[in-house]
Amino acid sequence: MKKEATKKTTTTKKAKKPATKKATTKKVETIQKEIKEKEQVVEIKEDKKEIKKEKKENKPKKEKKKKESWIKSVIKEVKLVKWPTRKDMVKYSIATIIFIIFFAGFFYLIELLMALLKSVI
Repeated sequence: MKKEATKKTTTTKKAKKPATKKATTKKVETIQKEIKEKEQVVEIKEDKKEIKKEKKENKPKKEKKKKESWIKSVIKEVKLVKWPTRKDMVKYSIATIIFIIFFAGFFYLIELLMALLKSVI
Protein backbone atom coordinates (compact mmCIF):
# COMPACT_ATOMS: atom_id res chain seq x y z
CA MET A 1 0.00 0.00 0.00
CA LYS A 2 2.80 2.33 0.72
CA LYS A 3 4.20 1.88 -2.71
CA GLU A 4 0.87 2.71 -4.30
CA ALA A 5 0.50 5.87 -2.20
CA THR A 6 3.93 7.04 -3.15
CA LYS A 7 3.22 6.39 -6.79
CA LYS A 8 0.04 8.45 -6.60
CA THR A 9 1.81 11.41 -5.07
CA THR A 10 4.56 11.32 -7.59
CA THR A 11 2.13 11.06 -10.49
CA THR A 12 0.02 13.97 -9.26
CA LYS A 13 3.01 16.24 -9.05
CA LYS A 14 3.81 17.49 -12.49
CA ALA A 15 7.08 19.09 -13.21
CA LYS A 16 6.97 22.45 -14.98
CA LYS A 17 7.96 22.32 -18.58
CA PRO A 18 10.85 24.52 -19.43
CA ALA A 19 9.73 27.54 -21.47
CA THR A 20 10.65 27.48 -25.09
CA LYS A 21 12.95 30.08 -26.55
CA LYS A 22 10.20 31.45 -28.79
CA ALA A 23 7.83 32.06 -25.89
CA THR A 24 10.47 33.80 -23.81
CA THR A 25 11.63 35.95 -26.70
CA LYS A 26 8.02 37.03 -27.40
CA LYS A 27 7.56 37.99 -23.77
CA VAL A 28 10.82 39.90 -23.79
CA GLU A 29 9.85 41.67 -27.01
CA THR A 30 6.45 42.72 -25.64
CA ILE A 31 8.06 43.99 -22.46
CA GLN A 32 10.63 45.92 -24.49
CA LYS A 33 7.85 47.46 -26.62
CA GLU A 34 5.98 48.54 -23.50
CA ILE A 35 9.15 50.10 -22.08
CA LYS A 36 9.79 51.98 -25.34
CA GLU A 37 6.21 53.30 -25.37
CA LYS A 38 6.52 54.49 -21.79
CA GLU A 39 9.84 56.17 -22.58
CA GLN A 40 8.24 57.94 -25.56
CA VAL A 41 5.40 59.19 -23.37
CA VAL A 42 7.91 60.48 -20.83
CA GLU A 43 9.91 62.20 -23.60
CA ILE A 44 6.75 63.87 -24.95
CA LYS A 45 5.88 65.17 -21.49
CA GLU A 46 9.39 66.51 -21.03
CA ASP A 47 9.25 68.18 -24.45
CA LYS A 48 5.97 69.89 -23.52
CA LYS A 49 7.50 71.15 -20.28
CA GLU A 50 10.49 72.53 -22.18
CA ILE A 51 8.21 74.28 -24.68
CA LYS A 52 6.27 75.91 -21.84
CA LYS A 53 9.51 77.10 -20.25
CA GLU A 54 10.69 78.56 -23.55
CA LYS A 55 7.39 80.39 -24.01
CA LYS A 56 7.67 81.90 -20.57
CA GLU A 57 11.24 82.99 -21.22
CA ASN A 58 10.39 84.50 -24.62
CA LYS A 59 7.50 86.61 -23.34
CA PRO A 60 8.40 90.26 -23.07
CA LYS A 61 8.50 91.27 -19.45
CA LYS A 62 6.10 93.97 -18.45
CA GLU A 63 7.65 96.98 -16.91
CA LYS A 64 6.18 97.87 -13.59
CA LYS A 65 4.66 101.30 -13.66
CA LYS A 66 4.15 103.38 -10.62
CA LYS A 67 0.53 103.54 -9.67
CA GLU A 68 -0.80 107.01 -10.07
CA SER A 69 -3.71 108.23 -8.09
CA TRP A 70 -6.99 108.67 -9.90
CA ILE A 71 -7.01 112.42 -9.41
CA LYS A 72 -3.53 112.82 -10.90
CA SER A 73 -4.51 110.82 -13.98
CA VAL A 74 -7.67 112.93 -14.44
CA ILE A 75 -5.66 116.16 -14.22
CA LYS A 76 -3.20 114.75 -16.74
CA GLU A 77 -6.03 113.95 -19.20
CA VAL A 78 -7.68 117.36 -18.73
CA LYS A 79 -4.42 119.03 -19.70
CA LEU A 80 -4.46 117.10 -22.99
CA VAL A 81 -7.94 118.36 -23.96
CA LYS A 82 -8.04 121.06 -26.65
CA TRP A 83 -10.47 123.57 -25.19
CA PRO A 84 -12.47 125.84 -27.56
CA THR A 85 -11.68 129.52 -27.67
CA ARG A 86 -14.12 132.25 -26.66
CA LYS A 87 -14.80 133.06 -30.32
CA ASP A 88 -15.66 129.39 -31.04
CA MET A 89 -18.00 129.22 -28.03
CA VAL A 90 -19.94 132.29 -29.17
CA LYS A 91 -20.20 130.91 -32.72
CA TYR A 92 -21.47 127.48 -31.56
CA SER A 93 -23.91 129.02 -29.08
CA ILE A 94 -25.47 131.27 -31.75
CA ALA A 95 -25.75 128.30 -34.15
CA THR A 96 -27.52 126.25 -31.47
CA ILE A 97 -30.01 129.02 -30.64
CA ILE A 98 -30.83 129.56 -34.34
CA PHE A 99 -31.31 125.79 -34.78
CA ILE A 100 -33.74 125.64 -31.83
CA ILE A 101 -35.74 128.67 -33.06
CA PHE A 102 -35.99 127.24 -36.61
CA PHE A 103 -37.33 123.84 -35.51
CA ALA A 104 -39.66 125.39 -32.92
CA GLY A 105 -41.20 127.49 -35.70
CA PHE A 106 -41.32 124.48 -38.05
CA PHE A 107 -43.22 122.30 -35.59
CA TYR A 108 -45.52 125.20 -34.65
CA LEU A 109 -46.47 125.64 -38.31
CA ILE A 110 -47.14 121.90 -38.67
CA GLU A 111 -49.37 122.03 -35.60
CA LEU A 112 -51.31 125.01 -37.03
CA LEU A 113 -51.80 123.20 -40.34
CA MET A 114 -53.08 120.07 -38.59
CA ALA A 115 -55.48 122.14 -36.49
CA LEU A 116 -56.74 123.89 -39.67
CA LEU A 117 -57.26 120.56 -41.43
CA LYS A 118 -59.10 119.17 -38.42
CA SER A 119 -61.46 122.15 -38.32
CA VAL A 120 -62.20 121.83 -42.07
CA ILE A 121 -62.94 118.13 -41.93
